[in-house]
Amino acid sequence: MNHITQAFVLAAGLGTRLRPLTEEVPKPLIPIFQKPLVTFALDHLINAGVNRFVVNTHRHPELFQTFFARHEYAGFPVTLVHEPELLETGGGIKNVEGILGKEPFIVYSGDILTDVALEPLIAEHFRAGNEVTLGLRRNTGLGAGVVVRAGRIVEISKEYNPKENFDYANISIWNQEIFNRIPARQKISFIPVLIDWIQNGGRIGGVALDDGNWFNIGSRKEYLDVHRAILNKDWRPAYLKTRDWAEPVAKSAYVDPTAQLHGCTVVGPNCRIGAEAILEDTILWPDAEIASQTRLEACIVRSRKKVSGVHRNIDI
Repeated sequence: MNHITQAFVLAAGLGTRLRPLTEEVPKPLIPIFQKPLVTFALDHLINAGVNRFVVNTHRHPELFQTFFARHEYAGFPVTLVHEPELLETGGGIKNVEGILGKEPFIVYSGDILTDVALEPLIAEHFRAGNEVTLGLRRNTGLGAGVVVRAGRIVEISKEYNPKENFDYANISIWNQEIFNRIPARQKISFIPVLIDWIQNGGRIGGVALDDGNWFNIGSRKEYLDVHRAILNKDWRPAYLKTRDWAEPVAKSAYVDPTAQLHGCTVVGPNCRIGAEAILEDTILWPDAEIASQTRLEACIVRSRKKVSGVHRNIDI
């Protein structure tokens, strides 16, 4: 049976659409019910047999260095590779050639949240003898037009037809041949590389990952929506080992007995909520402080911020 034991997790994006949330915290480290987003990718990959990780960084690399201070996650080694200047997906892959070597590897975007089955993607990659296999979904909102015929990708186009085309699901498998097709030390997406490869007869496959949930957290609305979906559906990825996820109020938080928490309100570690405060559909990151009689609706309060007054639909 064929296995893939290494993964390149993309964590160097700017998270532009999530600003100001990503001004102080890189998008892959934003919390989802107290758990950093990128750790879902790592848990998912571990469950599929991966035991070694390479993670690229760009903004606030020191926060990744702190989080992975022991150069491991769940007992598996993690190598951080900093990109002072963004290389995009293709350049990022080329940049870690010396670490990944000759074995196949999974590329997984560290800013998606999903529980799709990875095993069919891995199995098809080896069965078909592909050089690259992309995980695909319909109507993700990412806008790439991927045309598949009998398991082979025959076209990648900007012209998207939702009835015929697939979107790239931000999970894929690559063989070492990719390294010879990407110029060194250049900022380049892997999309034009794949288009050229397809036109020259490359075996580029695609597998629809239609099962399970798949969340792209590209805006504050999507960030709030994913919390609502998790709470309302009581959703928990099967690959998670921690039993206490997802808890709306962290055990180390203090909530005054007269405070009220309504809807999808999430209170992070070491937060403090004062007397008669009312929070509705609001997310507090670690160490946030909410003054007495404060009213918040559909707000996101970043770490170590102090809030008072009445606020609605803002990031603090």
